[in-house]
Amino acid sequence: MVDVKAVVEAIKKIPGVVYAADLQYSCSDLGQGAIKEAIKEHQLDRVVVSSCSPRMHEITFQRCIEAGGLNRYLFEMANIREQVSWVTPDKESATEKAIRLTEIAVAKASALQPLTPMKSPVEKRALVIGGGISGIQAALDVSLAGYKVTLVERLPTIGGRMAQLEKTFPTLDCSA
Repeated sequence: MVDVKAVVEAIKKIPGVVYAADLQYSCSDLGQGAIKEAIKEHQLDRVVVSSCSPRMHEITFQRCIEAGGLNRYLFEMANIREQVSWVTPDKESATEKAIRLTEIAVAKASALQPLTPMKSPVEKRALVIGGGISGIQAALDVSLAGYKVTLVERLPTIGGRMAQLEKTFPTLDCSA
């Protein structure tokens, strides 16, 4: 549904775009090899791929550009399969939409900054906000699961609305 060659030609005209190509099966080993080669040959500092869903192959392409010498976070992806070719009824509209989505991805990529993954220790604790019946029950359940719990209530007493009742239905027990 998308005239990919027309998309490539339109993207080549965007200021700052150094290289644009039509790669069939860009997620394959051959396609990834072509991306790595383009990074080296054209000294690319960002990569945009217009193809399928980032959910499916974003990590694949991030690893690919990292292997090509770029920070993996200098990558952007435009989903023109699910958002364009599968849902747009005519080729002309689909091509225009694919061009716009790719232009948007290029604009976003130009603002990307290299990132460094960090690890930080996680303390296994829970914060429960609200000392009503639900908050108390949540704190008890989390505590029984083996976690330290901090229960925070804005009022000087816990129990919420339940603590304000004299007796509870159907047993007429004291609510406190």
